[in-house]
Amino acid sequence: MTTSAVAHDAPPHRRLALGVVLAAVFMDLVDGTIVAIVLPRIQSDLAASFAAAQWILAGYSLTFALTLIPGGRLGDVYGRKRIFLIGLAGFTLTSVVCGAAADPALLIGARLAQGAMAALMVPQAISIITIMFDPGSRAKAFGLYGAVLSLANVSGPLLGALLTQNDLLGLGWRAIFYVNVPIGLIAFAGAVRYMPESRAEQPLRIDIPGIALIGLASFTLMFPLIQGQESGRPLWAILMPIAAAPILVLFARCQRRADSPLVPPGLFRERTFTVGLVLMLILFTGPASLFLILNYGLQQGLGWTLTTTALTGLGWPIGITLTTGIAQRFASTHGRLLIGSGLLVMAASTTVLISVMTARGTAVSAWEIALPLLAAGLGMGMCVSLLTDVIVADIPADSAGAGSGVLNAVLQLGTAIGIALVGLIYAGLADPSGGAHPVTAAPTTLWYNAAAFLVAALLTPLLPRTARRTPS
Repeated sequence: MTTSAVAHDAPPHRRLALGVVLAAVFMDLVDGTIVAIVLPRIQSDLAASFAAAQWILAGYSLTFALTLIPGGRLGDVYGRKRIFLIGLAGFTLTSVVCGAAADPALLIGARLAQGAMAALMVPQAISIITIMFDPGSRAKAFGLYGAVLSLANVSGPLLGALLTQNDLLGLGWRAIFYVNVPIGLIAFAGAVRYMPESRAEQPLRIDIPGIALIGLASFTLMFPLIQGQESGRPLWAILMPIAAAPILVLFARCQRRADSPLVPPGLFRERTFTVGLVLMLILFTGPASLFLILNYGLQQGLGWTLTTTALTGLGWPIGITLTTGIAQRFASTHGRLLIGSGLLVMAASTTVLISVMTARGTAVSAWEIALPLLAAGLGMGMCVSLLTDVIVADIPADSAGAGSGVLNAVLQLGTAIGIALVGLIYAGLADPSGGAHPVTAAPTTLWYNAAAFLVAALLTPLLPRTARRTPS
C-alpha cells in the first residue's frame, strides 16, 4: 500500500488506528517506569536477591536496546502492521507471565522477553503514523504522540503505586502487569481492523552476526556488574568485562564488512556523533538508576508508602514536560547551550538532593526531596528533547534516521548499564552483613548520578551549536 493511498483513507479509520498505536506506545513507556516504584515490594514478596531485582528492572531495557534497530528493520521487510501485531501480542502475553510469576527467575525471563516484544512494537509506531497521515495533518498526530509520551512519564510510577497499595482485586504488585492485558487485547483488535499494512520499498537486511555480537558484548558487561557482588567478586567477574573489548572489536570489523550493518560505520566519521553517543550513554546511566536507589532508600530506609514515594518523585516528569516545549522553540539557535545548561542543572539538583538527604537523615520530608527532583526534571526537559537532533546535526540527511536509531538504542543500553553500576555501588554500601543503613547508603550512591550528569555536561562543547534545521 502506498503512502498516498493510506493518507486519503477515511479520517475515522486513521484516528482509530492512531489510537491503537498510541495505546501500544503508552503501555511500553509506562512499563518502563511502573516496575521501579514497586520493585522493593516485588523483591520482598518473591524472596529475591537484590541482583535479581536489578535484572527485573534492567533486563527490560537491555533487550529493548538490543532489539530496537532489528525490530525496525523487520517491519520494513515483513510489513509494519504484521510486526506491530506480533510485538503487541507478545507484549500482552509476557505481561500475563510477569503477573503470574511465582519466582524471580520466571519474572526475569518474562521481563527480558517483554522488552524484546516492545522493541518490535515501538519502531513501527512512527513509521505507521507517517504513512497514515499526509504532511498537513501529520503535525497534529505527532502532537498527540508527544502528549502520550508526557502522560506515560508522569503516570507510570503513580499508577504502579496506586494499583499495588490499593491491592486491586487482591493482586498486589501483579496488577501492574495484568493491567496491560485488556489494553493489549483491545489494541490488537483495533490494529487488525483499522491499521494499514506497509513495507519499505528497498528494506535493509537483518544483520544477524551484528546482533549476536553486540548482544554477547552487552551480556559480558552486564552479568558481572549485577551478579559479581552477590557471588563475592570471583575471578570471572573480573575477566568477563575484559572479554567484552575483543568482542566489540570483532563487532566493529563485522559492521565494516556487512552489506546492511546494524550500526553503519560511516556514522562514526563525524566526531560529534561519536562524542554524542558517549554523552548519551553516560547521561542515561543516571535517571532510571537514581529512582531505583531513591525508591529503596525511601521505602526500606524510611518506611514510606508506595504512594508517598511516587508523589515525591512526580516533580521529575512534570519538570521535563514544563521545559521541553521551551527547549524545542530555541533548538535551532541555542541547542548546545540548552543541553549543557540542562545537564548542569541536573548535576546541581542531584547534589542538593544528596546534601539534603545526608543532613536530614530519617527526618527528611517529602517536600525536601520533591523540590530537587522537580529542578532536575526541569533540567532534563531542557536537554533530552534536543539531544538526538543536535548529535546528528553534522550527519548527512540520508543517514539521520540510522543515527537516531543508534542513539535511541544507546539510550536504552545506558539505562540498563546504569541500573547495574549504581546497583553494584548500593549493594556494597547497604550489605546486610554490616553495611550502611539504606538511609545513608542511598545518598552516598547517588554521587555517581551527580557525577554522570556533570561528565555529560562537560562533553557538550564538542557538540554542534544547534539542532538540524528541518527543510521546508
